[in-house]
Amino acid sequence: MTDMIAVAYPSETVAGQALTELRALHTEHTVHVADAVLITRDHDGEVKIAGKPHPAASGALGGALWGGLIGLLLLQPLLGAAVGAAAGGAVGATAEDDERTQFIKSLGERLAPGHAAVIAVIYDATADKALPRIAQFGGEVLHTSLSQADEEEIRSALNAHQAATVA
Repeated sequence: MTDMIAVAYPSETVAGQALTELRALHTEHTVHVADAVLITRDHDGEVKIAGKPHPAASGALGGALWGGLIGLLLLQPLLGAAVGAAAGGAVGATAEDDERTQFIKSLGERLAPGHAAVIAVIYDATADKALPRIAQFGGEVLHTSLSQADEEEIRSALNAHQAATVA
């Protein structure tokens, strides 16, 4: 089962450090991250999403793969890949933001200007190993799809770090 977790941080620097640590945990197979993005809200209130693939590029890649497969059936894989990439790029470039991007932006609008957040989709984690390493950055839970008990465990760990930092 996958879960989405969004944690807000007081700055882009701290959020970036937390995202780097999350990726390290993924590399170590402590947390299995399906996707993670960094969102920021600048002092003018504009929300930016870092780590999101460009729609035209991902459309072109998908189109090239499908076009190559279809072209292979017609004994023209290179031609199929080229046509598929062009079509996929055009569709990707003209596509509207999907629901996921809109949801991420809506979370970003909840951030205070100058703050940032990490949004991660996680499908497995060893919480007793991962939580202390992520909690060192503090933060505030914006949204999760976790159970109430798991969400409270994360909130407690983040709050404990913030209390220790203030003391």
